[in-house]
Amino acid sequence: MVRPGFGPCLLGILLWWSCGRCATADFTVATYNAENYFIAATGSRAAKPMAARARVHEGLLALKADVLALQEMGGREALRELQNALRRDGLDYPHAELVSGYDTNIQVAVLSRYPIVARRPHEEERFLLHGRRYRTTRGFAEVDVAVPPRYRFTLITAHLKSRRDSPEASQEEIREQEALRLRRLIDERLREDPQRNLVVLGDFNDVQDSLTVRTILGRGRTALVDTRPAERNGDDQPAADPRYPPRRVRWTHYYAKEDTYSRVDYLLLSPGMAREWVAASTYVLAAPNWGLASDHRPLVAGFSSRDR
Repeated sequence: MVRPGFGPCLLGILLWWSCGRCATADFTVATYNAENYFIAATGSRAAKPMAARARVHEGLLALKADVLALQEMGGREALRELQNALRRDGLDYPHAELVSGYDTNIQVAVLSRYPIVARRPHEEERFLLHGRRYRTTRGFAEVDVAVPPRYRFTLITAHLKSRRDSPEASQEEIREQEALRLRRLIDERLREDPQRNLVVLGDFNDVQDSLTVRTILGRGRTALVDTRPAERNGDDQPAADPRYPPRRVRWTHYYAKEDTYSRVDYLLLSPGMAREWVAASTYVLAAPNWGLASDHRPLVAGFSSRDR
């Protein structure tokens, strides 16, 4: 029996093989939780130190992603500061989107080298839990991006409820309900166009086998493909057990409270976009002193700009 969540990954691998092992990427998409990227203190959150912000810049310059999804941005001024810092070092993102939610301190954002041709911010997503109405902790940023000459894709980025305890309800239940809202949005887009090029990415704050992640991945024809980025550290051995994926270094987050390293950041693809996925250009960035920048590590995937 295949482990839950591995089926979409296997589908993605087969799709990649069908497109050619030696394909090169025409463009890349990345996601990064920049951990409280504030340029000034707000409420209980301190400004992010200059040295930490500089390390974030270094990581993003190393990735050079064409389209970048961000979590934990501290407002429009913080996003503008990041854009300007990257531009000074030759990485220009002229197109941007910033979306807020119930937690107005931190937002999700998208930076793009290519035109954002449509914007559908989701700031008022709500759900009912134990008879009480809730609003998603952070909003969902949804944009359509046009990649020259004729490729177009939809990007949805999310930052689901953290694993910190909540006085209102179980943090797991809140996160699971947010995942349901996100999955309904995915289903809506794929009903509109089953061949839609769609990437769903961000910090889901849960592990692969959780109900949260399995809900977002979905099932059947509209199941998303998990790109499962890993470090580029030379690991190349096949899986020791065919029921499981190969042993690679894939963790994206350090949780100090539990002293654990886990994969909670994801880059998922619709079947349509998976056909353009270039697995060889997909990885988790491994860098010295990564933890100075954030408690997360960025991940990136590459794509062909021709519909297949």
